[in-house]
Amino acid sequence: MAGGGGRPLRALNVAEKPSVAKAVSGILSRNPSSGGLRVREGRSRYNKIFEFNYAIQNQQFHMAFTSVTGHLMEVEFEDRYRKWHSCDPVDLYHAPVRKHVPQDKSDIEKTLEEEARKSQWLILWLDCDREGENIAFEVVEVCTRANRNLNIWRARFSALIDREIHYAAQHLIRPNQLFADAVDVRQEIDLRIGASFTRFQTMLLRDAFVLDFTTDDKNVILSYGPCQFPTLGFVVERFWEIQSHEPEEFWTINCTHNSEEGTATFNWMRGHLFDYTCATILYEMCVQEPTATVTNVRQQEKLKYPPHPLSTIELEKRASRYFRMSSEQTMKVAEDLYQAGFISYPRTETDSFSERTDLHTIVQDQQAHSIWGSYAQRLLDPEAGLWRNPSGGGHDDKAHPPIHPTKFSSGESGWSQDHHKVYELVVRHFLACVSQPAIGAETTVEIDIAGEQFAASGRVILAKNYLDVYRFETWGGSVIPTYTYGQQFTPTTLTLDSGVTRPPPLLSEADLLSCMDKAGIGTDATMHDHIKKLLDRFYATKDSSMRFTPTKLGEALVMGYDDMGYELWKPYLRAAMESDMKAVSMGTKRKAEVLEACLQQMKACFVDARLNKGKLFEAMAVFFERSNRSNGNEPAIGDVVRRCGLCQESDMVLRRKPDGNFMVGCLGYPQCRNVVWLPGSVSEAAVTSNICSTCSPGPVYMIQFKFRRLEIPPNYNVDHLGCIGGCDNTLRQLVEICGTGSRNNSSMPGRGQGHTQSSGSAQSNSRSQGAWQTGHSSTSYPSQSSRGRSAQTQDAAAEDGESSIPCASCGTPCNLRTANTAANRGRKFYSCQAQGCNFFTWEDNANSGGTVPRGSNSRSASNPSRRGGRGRSNQSRGRANDVAFMSATGEPISGRCFVCGDPSHFANACPNRGR
Repeated sequence: MAGGGGRPLRALNVAEKPSVAKAVSGILSRNPSSGGLRVREGRSRYNKIFEFNYAIQNQQFHMAFTSVTGHLMEVEFEDRYRKWHSCDPVDLYHAPVRKHVPQDKSDIEKTLEEEARKSQWLILWLDCDREGENIAFEVVEVCTRANRNLNIWRARFSALIDREIHYAAQHLIRPNQLFADAVDVRQEIDLRIGASFTRFQTMLLRDAFVLDFTTDDKNVILSYGPCQFPTLGFVVERFWEIQSHEPEEFWTINCTHNSEEGTATFNWMRGHLFDYTCATILYEMCVQEPTATVTNVRQQEKLKYPPHPLSTIELEKRASRYFRMSSEQTMKVAEDLYQAGFISYPRTETDSFSERTDLHTIVQDQQAHSIWGSYAQRLLDPEAGLWRNPSGGGHDDKAHPPIHPTKFSSGESGWSQDHHKVYELVVRHFLACVSQPAIGAETTVEIDIAGEQFAASGRVILAKNYLDVYRFETWGGSVIPTYTYGQQFTPTTLTLDSGVTRPPPLLSEADLLSCMDKAGIGTDATMHDHIKKLLDRFYATKDSSMRFTPTKLGEALVMGYDDMGYELWKPYLRAAMESDMKAVSMGTKRKAEVLEACLQQMKACFVDARLNKGKLFEAMAVFFERSNRSNGNEPAIGDVVRRCGLCQESDMVLRRKPDGNFMVGCLGYPQCRNVVWLPGSVSEAAVTSNICSTCSPGPVYMIQFKFRRLEIPPNYNVDHLGCIGGCDNTLRQLVEICGTGSRNNSSMPGRGQGHTQSSGSAQSNSRSQGAWQTGHSSTSYPSQSSRGRSAQTQDAAAEDGESSIPCASCGTPCNLRTANTAANRGRKFYSCQAQGCNFFTWEDNANSGGTVPRGSNSRSASNPSRRGGRGRSNQSRGRANDVAFMSATGEPISGRCFVCGDPSHFANACPNRGR
């Protein structure tokens, strides 16, 4: 970066928040040549523009300083995939995504574009972590769209104080693309995984169970997050560990000895025994020979070291432990203190100070404090010998130093109690970490009684040192009497005591943060968000002791995935992803490589989880009652059968309608209204992994059907593995015979009118109208007299005498029957009585010599005038624009009234209907 005089350049400066823009502008404009700080409005009333003059390495600049509010852009799916029922959730692993400026931030975008056009330089003052770097490149993208010739620089700072800000302004660097890429990877991975599993869980379970933890369970989101779920896993795993704990009784020998100097308590060096008989024998030996002999006396100096410099995780853990403050509240307060200039940047993984940090100056700032000021003065006094250069914890994120105080305060008037507590913790922690460790003298005495070893210890604190200022820690100890080697005495008490093992406690917030940190779940900036989501989503609760208990919902979800055998609730998958993202930020792995590997792995997990979704149902059923509530306008998504042949974009899935009947519909509804109506006699249906070898384009997954016996002809099997692709003659015939069930159900709002309902009304049939009765009395079928009552109660088909024709397929005589469905009422047909034979034809077709065996491609057996052009002719295929639905045979249905043939309305609105 070359310096020089001449005409001032114009620089656009952008901070991450309005308060930071104001603070930095105030610092940089405090010089005689600045011309004063001027403020004007931008397009957004919350993001003002500050103007002043400033010199960077002898080059004069006119600075315009504005801000964004966090991320300027958001990553989302393209519009076609954003609605929950627009696609199969598995498609979200490869659906197009876009990064754009949302409407609510368009004013900020316009301000940046307008200011960029007038500027030669762009200086980015975003937070100096990976997230801030990503926001910086969002700003760069917007600004360079308006001005491609911008000279782009990055300011790195960790505190809003004069020396930090001026140093950053004079030592500008280039932005780090690798850091931004790592965040792009994380955003896209989290979007795809979170959206797919969240849609899957919510649509599968929400309406199937009565979720009694909320009164508005219709709007409950059963979310899944790659970090959120492993965090829940820690909570549930500890809860299960406590539940499975079985108390076990144990025995131990305790010994005490009183002397003029005090009392010593000796602990049995075996600890305890679970065998009562063995413990009793050893105890009786001690009672019979109770003389104790001192076998060892050790005296040594002990040191209690101060904590390492403060990182974000440690700040959250210690605030939780000392003040019972949530991690979310801690970070909110710390952010307030940072923006006001009282502490350094609060999101850091670093726990080691660099050599260039002026630690003495930080201590000097605290000398005036009424409480810890005297300790700060002692630290700076060389004769006191209290100073010690802080030891590091071995972590350095190369972005920010450890959290430390940056400005003295005796307590601001606007501070809450939490602000006072967090500021005090940061100051005391810093003063402690530059102090000498506490020094103590520890004495350990070992004795022997009848061959059993016992030990007692005591400690005396010789110098408290850092403990004088770090009031949050103590170093307890007790003084024991003086003993010498070989000394003998008789114990004052010698007892055999019993106890029981106890389970571990519930996880505290500090424990949970430790688990997440150790497993690599989340980052220092996001861990508190993941914990908060557990509470917001009703997956866990937190009591007054800051300890977490899973809710029934949280436990059920983890149990379901655990029963599947998957470790989606374990930290290993996410930890590997976090490691890969770090590799991207370091340049050892490419962005595209990590994206592809992570998404491929999680897509496989998603597909397997969906195949085993029954485990989730079983787990939920343990905790919640099943719901009889219909899904209304949001039908639960089913298993994918095939790609939609009409829109060529969405999948066709198997669904059960509120009236109990089945259909295969396009997920693109309402844009695409393609649907396959299935026979109304189906009682059960499930998509299998079998693929039809005939239908194309594939794959077309076959469906296992179970029909109601009384609603199909007796020569049809109750169980049928069928295909909706158009090759299955059995399904075609059962649609003709049984109809497809009512599609004017009152429980389906919006479905009783319009284009959606047109062809669906062509064949209506209730379950009670699908019974069948043969026209013969034989050993194979019940006679009319024996089935008369059943036929009357079920509106069975009427007997039609002994009329018969030979089966065109096998030669067996066919029975003449009469259909009694709404669509074909009174129409007669022949059906072969031989088991397994699929021959079927209408009587009028047979009389004209056109018998049609099942399996024929001819559709002349049906009434073409009634069908409104459902045939497979090229002409009907050419009317694709009129097609709204498909039949169970896979053939298109044109849009016209099937009652009167008028194309201006549909059957459900026909004035001639029912005449």
